[in-house]
This record gives sequence, C-alpha cells and structure tokens, in this order.
Amino acid sequence: MPRILIQELIDGVGDSLKLSLRAGNGGLERAIRVPRIQKPGLALTGYEEQLDVDRLLTLGGTEIDFLRAATDAQRMLAVETVMSASPACIIITRDLEPPTELTEACGRDHVPLLTTPLVSAELIAHVTQFLQDHLSPKKSVHGVLLEVLGVGVLLLGKSGIGKSEAALDMLVRGYRLVADDIVDVRRLGPNLLSGQGAGIIKHHMEIRGLGIINIKDLFGIGSVLEQHQIHLVIELREWSDEDIYDRLGVDDEDYSLLGEELPILRIPIRPGRNIATIIEVAARNQILKSLGVHSAREFQERLSDQLAAKATGASS
Repeated sequence: MPRILIQELIDGVGDSLKLSLRAGNGGLERAIRVPRIQKPGLALTGYEEQLDVDRLLTLGGTEIDFLRAATDAQRMLAVETVMSASPACIIITRDLEPPTELTEACGRDHVPLLTTPLVSAELIAHVTQFLQDHLSPKKSVHGVLLEVLGVGVLLLGKSGIGKSEAALDMLVRGYRLVADDIVDVRRLGPNLLSGQGAGIIKHHMEIRGLGIINIKDLFGIGSVLEQHQIHLVIELREWSDEDIYDRLGVDDEDYSLLGEELPILRIPIRPGRNIATIIEVAARNQILKSLGVHSAREFQERLSDQLAAKATGASS
C-alpha cells in the first residue's frame, strides 16, 4: 500500500504551507496511507468512534476555542481521546497556540504536532492534493493520451502501429496532447482515472523519420495539457482479413485499468483509413453515450421493429 512519511510531507509542502514543528519530532517516520484529512469533531467530547486510526488530524479555531473553554478534566479527556486514535500527525491552523496537554501528549507519544498560519479550508485543500498525488494507485501505460472535445482518449497498440502519428493528426485538427509514449495513470476515486506525461518526455512526441518534437513549442501552449481524466480507450490493431470486426457496435466492451472499467474500441488500421477522423467520431459518440444516446442500439431497435411489423403484416 502506498504511504508517505510525515518527514516527506514536511519536505514536500512544509515551506509553502509554513509548517512549524511544535512537538513530537521523534515521530517524523510515522506514515500516512489515506489521502483524507480528519477533524476531531465530537471526539473532543470523548466520542472516540468519530476518529479513524493513523489519519492526519487538523484542529482549527473552533476546536481550539472549545479546548480553551473546557475544564481541565474535559480538556484531558479530549486529548486522550484524540491520542487513542494514534494520529499520524496533528496540524493546528491559524498559528493558534496548542493546549499544553496536547503538546505534552504529542511529545510523549511521538506524534508530530505542527502549526500553520493557513485557515483549515486552505490547509485541507493543499494537503489533500499533495496526498492524492503521492498515495493514489498508479500505473504507467505505453500509449498516447489526448483530449478530444473534452473526452480523454487513451490510444493503445503495439509499438510502431501509428499511435503518435494519429495523435499528431489530432493536434493539427486543434485537439490537445496530454502524454505520448508513457502515460502515468492515477486512480483518484471511483470511476476517476487521470493520466499525465512522464518526466522529461512530457509534451514531447517521437515521430519515426522526424525524431523528437516539442509539441508545446510547435503548436503553442494551448495544444498541451498537464493531465486529463481518461474516458475512452482505443486500441489500434493491424488489419487482418482473418479477424472478425464489430460491424454494429451494439455490445460495449470494457478495459480494466487500476480496478476501474473503461469503454474500449478496437480499431483495425490499414492504408486508406483515416484514423484521426475515426478517433474524433469515437469521441463524439462517447459523448452521446454519456448522455444516454446509444446510436447502434437505437438502430437495432428500429430494425427489429420494422422486421416485426413486416412479419405481422405478412401473417394477417
């Protein structure tokens, strides 16, 4: 399971979030495994079922005001309840002064206690994004990712089949490149896969006979995207007279990636077939399907109705 250490969190966003370590420096090797931040809420009253273990906790103005107004016994109960969940670390927002009991408990249990001048909403947004980037399930895929009419199209196929050339044709038509050759795919949530370029080859493309080209420099900043959600997979295959190809498109096929199922089209290629046009039409058709319009099935239903009507007329 992916994880990130508290020390890595501090190294990654400590400067931008102005994090200050107040206690628990012996716990910087604690790990965060879930990209969700928790606020203690009712746990401050002793309701420990409110908390999940090993989470990053944040306390804001409301929580600190509650602890300041509480009696010594109430404050100690709140701190004991919070610490019983063995939090990965605790971050207090608005640079508020942590209660002495909390500081001592974090030092004793080696739980890093940090403060930041940010308000809770800003802290949660920034840290959640950072954790998602580092904790989301990932996989590198050999292919090309394009944005076509808002649809993220992942082109697959064996090396040399013409994925990059087809993508170049799409760029000439005004669509945008996300990644060529290596696509780093992340699962950000249910039914949500995002792809982006890998390292130094980002926004570059290899065209055999032409070499490495910089898409951003050639076509402008509007021709590339840093990342995009993947909605449709298209596999390019060499044409074979022995293969049987789908002529109607009634039955949808899925492609499994990081535990998610994506619709996939398997497109045979041969000289004379305009692959860029097929990709564009496939993206348009995917938009219709997302709106509940399935052209192939509607055609089949109309055909069935006509055949049924003729059969009824012939028998009467």
